[in-house]
Amino acid sequence: MTEQSYSYDTYLSPYTWRYGSPAMRRVWSELHRRRLWRRIWVALAEAQQAAGLVRPEQTADLRAHAEEIDLERALAIEAEIHHDLMAEVRTYAEQCATGGAIIHLGATSMDIEDNAEALRLREALDLLIERLGELLLAFADRIDAEAETPTMAFTHLQPAEPTTVGYRLAQYAQDLLTDYEELNRVRRNLRGKGLKGAVGTSASYAQLLMGTGVTPAELEARVMDSLGLEAYPVATQIYPRKQEFLILSALASLAQSVYKFAFDLRFLQTPPIGEWAEPFRAGQVGSSAMPFKRNPIHAENIDSLGRLLAALPRVAWDNAAHTLLERTLDDSANRRTILPEGFLIADEIVTRCLRLITGLRLDAAAAFRLLAVYGPFAATERLLMELARRGADRQAMHELIREHSMRAWAATQRGEENPLIDSLCGDRRLLGYAGAGEMRDWLDASNYVGDAPERAIYMVESIRKTVQA
Repeated sequence: MTEQSYSYDTYLSPYTWRYGSPAMRRVWSELHRRRLWRRIWVALAEAQQAAGLVRPEQTADLRAHAEEIDLERALAIEAEIHHDLMAEVRTYAEQCATGGAIIHLGATSMDIEDNAEALRLREALDLLIERLGELLLAFADRIDAEAETPTMAFTHLQPAEPTTVGYRLAQYAQDLLTDYEELNRVRRNLRGKGLKGAVGTSASYAQLLMGTGVTPAELEARVMDSLGLEAYPVATQIYPRKQEFLILSALASLAQSVYKFAFDLRFLQTPPIGEWAEPFRAGQVGSSAMPFKRNPIHAENIDSLGRLLAALPRVAWDNAAHTLLERTLDDSANRRTILPEGFLIADEIVTRCLRLITGLRLDAAAAFRLLAVYGPFAATERLLMELARRGADRQAMHELIREHSMRAWAATQRGEENPLIDSLCGDRRLLGYAGAGEMRDWLDASNYVGDAPERAIYMVESIRKTVQA
């Protein structure tokens, strides 16, 4: 199939047009891959020229035609010889009357392909890390703004004690900051194969360089320096596939962090709670059958794509584990999918998450209703602490408060207003230790958030310090 034959009347990957940014798609495009191949061939020729193996005019000829990708011609040759890289070699050689004869001199395919793949991985990581940094700063802004905003916390999906919106957001941001640091770590450790030939021994280069005074390691260093890429000191025909497992694992970890935020948003957007909602544009349609629907489509999309990304490290694990001896080819086909799609998914979910956090809608009335219904139950913990401080028997007070709480809980389940505060403040056994006004203050759960605001602000400062460093 030629480039011109792609259209909507045949299968197209959703990552071709629906998911991922144009910038990330360009990194993983076929044209860009071939430009990187040619960049490496030029760097190899330049190093071989320095060693006296290649004439300057041959190298100049390769440089002059390096950007002239003729994909249609290369695909036509590939249809005959069934080797994509050699098809590109022949296409490039046809364009270079002077330098064509020395393209790929001494190299094996993976000397070119794996170094080009490492360059693409680096570019993709740079794009993703930049976007994740933007997301983290957006989280920091929302955490800062909502650090003291009280809301009901849930454990086991049951109302627990109050927290703040900012502190809840800080939990997601803390995980994302971990992902940011891990992505930077794998980016720093990224390596190419280098130039080591068919089984990693550099035998072909040693033969070529015989008598030049240049060693294979020196030739490799010159090429890799030109590419701005470090090489693994040891490789087979390929670089260790563990590298891709670690990178995809870092992407999957990022997906997990964003997934949790999106899943929690979906829960909090349900009408019985209704505290949070994702942005909903004017004219947006929520359902084809129910015109009133405002579905959390971005959060659901994130969770759907994140679920798929979580599965990709398993394939990369197999690629690394099943590479027998110096190399097998059973990783090649799936790597054409898992690497670009892993990054395109990560790119898409970060973009959608940025849209969610910047446009996140908070319903203060809904938060107040939840606190009014469930907050007093949580605040009984503070009441118990204060009574004990004043000499009350902790066990007796616990049982007394429990009895009041059970009756009040039953009332709320019948749809009645929560009677707990009035009930406790009217109990003479409690009034012997504290006044009714004091107990009402203690049972106001809106300010029973401990040091959550301070910890939220600490996370804001950590994010800004790390991302803006």
